[in-house]
Amino acid sequence: MTRAAVLTAVGAPLEVAEIELPGPGPGQVRIRLAAAGVCHSDLSLSDGTLRQPAPAVLGHEGAGTVTAVGAGVDTLAPGDQVVLNWAPSCGNCHFCGLAEPWLCAHAGKAAGIPYAKLAADGSDLYPGLGTAAFAEETVVPAHAALPLPAGVPLTDAALLGCAVLTGWGAVHHSARVRAGESVAVFGVGGVGLSTLQAARIAGAGTIVAVDVSPAKEELARAAGATAFLLASDDTAKRVRELTGGPGADVAIECVGRADTIRTAWSSTRRGGRTTVVGIGGQDQQVTFSALELFYFGRTLSGCVYGNSDPAADLPRIAEHVRSGALDLSAMVTGHITLDGIPAAFQAMREGKGGRALVVF
Repeated sequence: MTRAAVLTAVGAPLEVAEIELPGPGPGQVRIRLAAAGVCHSDLSLSDGTLRQPAPAVLGHEGAGTVTAVGAGVDTLAPGDQVVLNWAPSCGNCHFCGLAEPWLCAHAGKAAGIPYAKLAADGSDLYPGLGTAAFAEETVVPAHAALPLPAGVPLTDAALLGCAVLTGWGAVHHSARVRAGESVAVFGVGGVGLSTLQAARIAGAGTIVAVDVSPAKEELARAAGATAFLLASDDTAKRVRELTGGPGADVAIECVGRADTIRTAWSSTRRGGRTTVVGIGGQDQQVTFSALELFYFGRTLSGCVYGNSDPAADLPRIAEHVRSGALDLSAMVTGHITLDGIPAAFQAMREGKGGRALVVF
């Protein structure tokens, strides 16, 4: 038996309950979680914005220690510290063949396969995004557990599994920020804070953070923002003023709302790059005129999991963690238990805080 925060039905509040977790099968590992970050994607899964079979154990940003391995697993052993990878690539599909593992056609397969049972009635449970990190222990495919680089604290390492890889990749892989360029980051949650730090490390010049909450300014500036704007109807104009007139070289949207995406686009200079990291609903429609697409010559791109190859990027990111350039703990605004996840969800709905971290 192990304790987990269970989503009994889409739209229902999470309930902490006992679950029956099997031992690892062939190609799987069992992990004792040290910590799990509460990500906006978990909220989107719980409210139906993103599809997830239920009942389910959510949570996809986690780190822990391997306690057992299944048959055929020779890459990990009990005692190894690992970071969960919620989008493990298969290495064989069309996209993997194009060296685009973040688009792997089979990355989400595990999320649709029951992995445990609810102790109370024996109901099948599904793993949120294939990882089910909102639990004391989980069982995942071995390739969904990445060895934790040396010198990174295990608890803080949970953030590497989503927020940091996404923000880092948005800057270095998708937007390809160059030293001296100006960057505007929309949304100062866990991913936004990671993006700000990555932009600073990339050597960006002016770094503008935009959020709906004035309480986020201190967090944003600590992460690397040189200016902070409270979101308003004239945000795009104010970004252009802060970046010398033409607009930001790069705008990175970490919210997933149509109006924010549109504002990020309008904040970018002619020929600039707008990267959308936030995950919005199907009803969020963004409109552009054919003339402005031609005239501004901007690049608009989506960004999945930071367009990262986690196995290759984690060691690079770890170097910056060890040097002190990337501060994981600075992004954590609350340490909670499983019972605190609903309150963390509500804080995200209200635009409050950075990253809440469930510590086991």
